[in-house]
Amino acid sequence: MRDLIASRPSVQRILLHYVQVLATQTAHTALSNGQSKLEERLARWLLMCHDRIGGDEMELTHDFLSIMLGVRRAGVTVGTHLLEGKGMIRATRGMIRILDREGLEELAEASYGVPEREYERLMG
Repeated sequence: MRDLIASRPSVQRILLHYVQVLATQTAHTALSNGQSKLEERLARWLLMCHDRIGGDEMELTHDFLSIMLGVRRAGVTVGTHLLEGKGMIRATRGMIRILDREGLEELAEASYGVPEREYERLMG
């Protein structure tokens, strides 16, 4: 790896950009987990997943989301019901469909967007 970085400075630049993006994402996750309500954190997580798929439907279980959000499974159920009640998602067994991305972005507030813009700026 050292030889590769020494012979190709662009590799070092890409790796350093990746580390910057990862640090930003980690910091914002910690901030969100410490300051945001469950439905805001759930909205953020759904937006991050939505960014990485090719459609509006995601195979996500409440159990998986409870692990990612650090809450009990029942908390995810309450959170998904709140988002469904606001018309932002439709949740069925093991599947979540995004209906109102803009609404999710508003709900997530500042917990979503900064790491994504940093990724776009550094990685393109």
